[in-house]
Amino acid sequence: MQDNATEVTAAGIARLAGVGRAAVSNWRRRHADFPKPVGGTETSPSFALAEVEDWLRTQGKLAEVPLRERVWQQLAGHPAGPVTALLHAGSALLLVHDRPTEWLALGGTDDDAALAELLPAALEGVLAPRFGHTTERALATPTATALLPSVPLLRGAAELAAELGARGTFAFLLGRHLDANPRQYTLTPPGPAALMAALAGPAATVLDPACGTGALLHAVRAADTRPGQRLYGQDAAPELAALTALRLALDGNGSGDAPVIRTAAADTLRGDALSDVRAGVVLAHPPFNERGWGHDELAYDPRWEYGFPARTESELAWVQHALARLEDGGTAVLLMPPAVASRRSGRRIRADLLRRGALRAVIALPAGAVPPNNIPLHLWVLRRPAATVPAAPELLLVDTTAAASGDVREKQAWDAVQEAVLDAWRAFDRAGSLAERPGLARSVPVIELLDDEVDLAPARRLPPPAAGGSGAEELTAVRGRLADTLRLATELTPRDARPAAAASRWPQTTIGELARAGALTLHTAAASGATGGHARVPMLTDHDVLTGAAPSGTHTTADEPVLLEPGDVVVPVVGGGSVVRVVDEATAGAALGRGLALLRPDPAALDPWFVAGFLRGTANNRQASSYASTATRLDVRRLQLPRLPLAEQAGYGDRFRSLAAFEDALRLAVRLGEQLVQGLHDGLTDGTVEPE
Repeated sequence: MQDNATEVTAAGIARLAGVGRAAVSNWRRRHADFPKPVGGTETSPSFALAEVEDWLRTQGKLAEVPLRERVWQQLAGHPAGPVTALLHAGSALLLVHDRPTEWLALGGTDDDAALAELLPAALEGVLAPRFGHTTERALATPTATALLPSVPLLRGAAELAAELGARGTFAFLLGRHLDANPRQYTLTPPGPAALMAALAGPAATVLDPACGTGALLHAVRAADTRPGQRLYGQDAAPELAALTALRLALDGNGSGDAPVIRTAAADTLRGDALSDVRAGVVLAHPPFNERGWGHDELAYDPRWEYGFPARTESELAWVQHALARLEDGGTAVLLMPPAVASRRSGRRIRADLLRRGALRAVIALPAGAVPPNNIPLHLWVLRRPAATVPAAPELLLVDTTAAASGDVREKQAWDAVQEAVLDAWRAFDRAGSLAERPGLARSVPVIELLDDEVDLAPARRLPPPAAGGSGAEELTAVRGRLADTLRLATELTPRDARPAAAASRWPQTTIGELARAGALTLHTAAASGATGGHARVPMLTDHDVLTGAAPSGTHTTADEPVLLEPGDVVVPVVGGGSVVRVVDEATAGAALGRGLALLRPDPAALDPWFVAGFLRGTANNRQASSYASTATRLDVRRLQLPRLPLAEQAGYGDRFRSLAAFEDALRLAVRLGEQLVQGLHDGLTDGTVEPE
């Protein structure tokens, strides 16, 4: 009965059955017995999950709903909303983790109402030791009435925990929820979160005063699993403070290393619930550009040691809050919008932070590292001055623009950025100064920064890498490579097209038909999963396919990766571009990334280059694509191929292979040409290269 309370949309039905949304629309029109909508709107109806499952099985369209998908749909369609469902599931998973035999005894009852009555006492038994008494914690024990609609979800989550573990199950559900609702949360990606934790260093007590979903404290725990570590978090949204507590509790691998966790739900600046905490490390990704942060009522707050922030300087209020919650010598790392480093309204506070040695580094991240992706955010590294330690005479400025090569949302590019930042910071932190690293980092005497503007933007203080000397030699080498590439491109230029005597009209087949006949196999990457479970392997992303680059991602989910083999044909399914890639020996062994479909032709039936070439046809892509308001999606099964003998396929395959080589040469020539042009502009404008 309660399972019927869970609703699923047409998109969810499509995922359950492994089909496109168009197929679901067809089923609704053609089958009078298709389940009727129970909610939603006329244009986006929702259906009872249990009824949909029964109908799919009856029609033979689904042998069994995958466990992960069933649990996710129960959570996403929960009548009280997905966040409440996550809190209920997380609490139950903590019971499964801490007291598995007690859960087994409780879960043995078939009566949902009876289980709901028994659960509150059992949940309180694991929540209280972890988080304190009800009045002290953000996560309250749900009542039996609140739990009753969640019982099917809790049973499914416990069953999934047998496969993924309690920690992995909660990570999967939380990650899936965040992926589905990216605009509802201020997210800190794992890479920047790990960098912030590494800059701060290990500590016995860590505080995040704007914890959100707990990404920063999660990164701290991943890097430092010492027993008894104290983790504090606060957020104005009660559900986020509760989610953070559950996430951290389930991060532990056992009771021996379980941290002490306290989270509070309150407005940090206006109503600090953790005012008695003194932490060794404070990490924060605070809200930006808040006008209602409490300027009028907090004028005499003792936290403003470095000056009362202007109404438009909410970020500097967060900076001073972090310093106030540090123990002497403790370190804080905050994510800041770049305007905070140069706005005139904040120059007096910036100046006092410098004079007293509280601000130690300003690090400019590349655009795209943290949402919003069009803004290059800054990291501020602060240290609470100790009375016996003199103020630091220099400030470290780092600009990672030069260190970022490629899309920093991919692991390989981000790793280069993180390594450059940590290398510069650790050298500076040891010595108190840093010799200039052109275009990347330098330590600047504080006295030089204390002018009328107190502008701390790294880009304005760091000259670009010199183009002369070794730079000029590098430009000469680039020019040589460009000349060689242009010669190669000329040699590979396709010969004149010979018109056919008559337009060919081959009999056609589709990828779907070939897959059913066994002439090829079709694979897609798993949509998501919990972190851990398999060795980290390189991953080919859709961006790599579109740009012809080497695999730049990393497979980190618990799902078994689909590994590429030579001769595989990889097709992006989102975006509408007719781009196809044939896997070579250099790419083989990488995992298939999200948003890609993999075709593995039987070499006795199909030539892979023949397949790839015909799949790139404009008309072929147009007839196999569906269009939404913001994206184009390719239905790979509808793509067509002509029915030709293998020997005839080989002729087309050779021609398509030569076109791919020509395309690769053109791509390389463009990159080298852009590098040469920009290098010469820089050299001529900074005087290190002479005009001829």
